[in-house]
Amino acid sequence: MLTSMVKEHHKEQAKRKQEQEVRRKEAIEASNELTQSLVDTLNVGVAQAYLNQKRLDAEAKQLHLGATNFAKQTHQWLQLIDQFSTALKDLGDVENWARSIEGDMHAINQTLELAYKASRATQSSSGAGNVVEASTSMSAKANASAT
Repeated sequence: MLTSMVKEHHKEQAKRKQEQEVRRKEAIEASNELTQSLVDTLNVGVAQAYLNQKRLDAEAKQLHLGATNFAKQTHQWLQLIDQFSTALKDLGDVENWARSIEGDMHAINQTLELAYKASRATQSSSGAGNVVEASTSMSAKANASAT
């Protein structure tokens, strides 16, 4: 009877060990499945973050390229505006110069007209001294009116 009890006890222990081993294997499988599921979920998030980062990098490069091109074009526009401004300034200088020359030509024209009139007036009169005085006085009047 004692031996049968020991045998039975050993059988029950073996049975329990076997059940524990089955449960242990099931627990390991379940934990492996859980771990794999968590890793897959995490990998999906990481992969999405990686793709987003990759897109952001590409857009940042495009933005940088666009900003660089815009800066170059802006610089070219500024150069064109500067050249245009210089041309306008030069044109203004030429216009000023032309006005000055025109004023001088009017003064010369008036002086020549006065000299011509004075010489005709003196030809009709007999005194040569009057010609010089008339010419000098007319020249002074022309210069005063030109300025």
